[in-house]
Amino acid sequence: MDPIDGIDARLLRALVANPRGTALALAEAAGLSRNTVQTRLARLEERGVLRSEERRIDPAALGYPLTAYVTVTVVQRRLTPVADALAAVPEVLEVLGMTGEGDLLVQAVARDADDLYRIAGRLLAIDGVERTTTSLVMRRLVDHRVTQLL
Repeated sequence: MDPIDGIDARLLRALVANPRGTALALAEAAGLSRNTVQTRLARLEERGVLRSEERRIDPAALGYPLTAYVTVTVVQRRLTPVADALAAVPEVLEVLGMTGEGDLLVQAVARDADDLYRIAGRLLAIDGVERTTTSLVMRRLVDHRVTQLL
């Protein structure tokens, strides 16, 4: 992926500051024309720089206050079916392929400790999963961010 230029960086900073901003509002904030903003946003979307427009909802507000990261070791030839099975678990928020001790890093949420135990058991029961290690998030110290890279 090609790096973004200074104009895109200004536009992205304006977008982070005002995610629901209209093209006109973003243009004013970034010091660009509305047409430039619309063209640049379309290009950033096509390039995959701008990902899903899904709003980030706090799982705790939905009754899932516990967050856990589960390291999953899988039978290598079963990696794709395991990933598909993990995607079918509603409490699984994200799955990343990793190097190191485990093969996958799964972010999951749970209602309480008993619910986390149930979810961990469901993950371990997936055909192709050899072992799991679960770590409970005690506190989020730095939220997901990318603005400082612009």
